[in-house]
Amino acid sequence: MTLGVGLVVLAAALLHAVWNALVKGAADKAVVLGLISLGHVVPGLLVVAAVPLPPIETVPFIVASTVIHWGYYYLLNSAYKVGDFSLVYPIARGLAPVLIALGSQIWIGETLPLLAWVGILTVSGGIMILAGGVFDGTLSPIAIVTAVGVAISVTAYSLVDGVGIRISGNPLGYIGWLFVAEIFVAIYIFCTRFERLRAVSMRTVVMGFAGGAISGLAYALVLYAKTLAPLGIISALRETSVIFAALIGVIWFREGPANKRLVAAIVVVIGIGIIAMVG
Repeated sequence: MTLGVGLVVLAAALLHAVWNALVKGAADKAVVLGLISLGHVVPGLLVVAAVPLPPIETVPFIVASTVIHWGYYYLLNSAYKVGDFSLVYPIARGLAPVLIALGSQIWIGETLPLLAWVGILTVSGGIMILAGGVFDGTLSPIAIVTAVGVAISVTAYSLVDGVGIRISGNPLGYIGWLFVAEIFVAIYIFCTRFERLRAVSMRTVVMGFAGGAISGLAYALVLYAKTLAPLGIISALRETSVIFAALIGVIWFREGPANKRLVAAIVVVIGIGIIAMVG
């Protein structure tokens, strides 16, 4: 993996933490998630108008990813209702790199060298340091279950899209139609919560839509990187977003002590260094 690809994924990690913080800080998280989905659709339309269609073989992957993202948004909304941002987010994102690396090895035969596994496990371990509420009773069982559900959904859509974009031969076309398909998520959320949508402020609408644009850019960068490097390695680097999220949790939401976050950041940086040595 080149330095350029690594920097692209780290930039995506920062953007990912920002949009998750926007969801956590929203009064009506479900409506904001609908706005975020809509924020994917608009740039998606611009992309599909400018690039060729992806091959028909990618349609099942786009459909599957859209359905999985639907479940992901539901679980994410549920998790943020019952747990602190800086505790739920590390569980969800800390488990994902290991699950994705295992899934990519089983599904597509993407075998990683031992050093890569050491780096991935180090990054995941550093992330899980932030999830101390799992062990000391701070986080409720339902919050833990929903956070694990988020991790499983992240693993599922990451594998589906990682394979789909590779066989497409047209990354921009795949990304564009994947984002356009999120119109179904937005329609469902808005039609079932129309009165709540009318009640939100214009500031919330702008914040949600902007969060969608940020989220879309973050995921597009990650998908592009997945065409250039193993899925497990890219996913581990992407989940460094948790360190950014932990800092946001401390500074923005006034959550928890800073010392644990510093230790976790150091461990994650060590893991990134090990991954960088894989080459």
